[in-house]
Amino acid sequence: MMESRRRLIALSAASTLLVMLSSAQSRDEASAIAMIHAAASGDADAVARFLGIGVPVDVRDRTGRTALLTAVQGNHVEVARILIQAGADVNAKDSISDSPFLLAGARGRLEILEMTLAHGADLTSTNRYGGTALIPACHYGHVEVVYRLLKTKINVNHVNRLGWTALLEAVILGDGGPAYVEIVDALLEAGADPRLADREGVTPFDHAMRRGYVLIAALIEKKTR
Repeated sequence: MMESRRRLIALSAASTLLVMLSSAQSRDEASAIAMIHAAASGDADAVARFLGIGVPVDVRDRTGRTALLTAVQGNHVEVARILIQAGADVNAKDSISDSPFLLAGARGRLEILEMTLAHGADLTSTNRYGGTALIPACHYGHVEVVYRLLKTKINVNHVNRLGWTALLEAVILGDGGPAYVEIVDALLEAGADPRLADREGVTPFDHAMRRGYVLIAALIEKKTR
């Protein structure tokens, strides 16, 4: 009888502990998700408070996004600064291989990009298309971001899974306007190889000529003489 009672007491205590642990875990998860939402909305004060109560800086949501990644998506510079200063991983990728560093380059978030570069950005890191941060920056015409990345040791001739370099992407996906002329010129000056063709053997010069991008074609031709 006494033994049975002891077992019941032990089982009851264990059940209570499990409920407490589960409740604590639920609260931790709720705080983590709330911090990610606060970062996404640009609420720097709320993010600072969550960090202050011990929410881990690199917690993730169901898609693998950290608070810093959502801050980059919204271009919330102050939130990004708080998180990076708290030790956020600027190279942490989500389920589609976006990271704060890569996304800052692709979206043209120059201020945040500067912070990621100062805190361990991996220049060899690649996105879901196998491209470095430089390639989508060229694609979307982010001139200042391109200039900044070219000051680093990033590989200007990296080839992504589509078989394109940054130079090819600037020509193929750009509109041939002033921003893309400037980007092509900067790439060539930084050592982009104008002879690197796509998988069909079409060179940047050929692509430029096909699209009627006369100024870009002239810049490329000058480098291939």
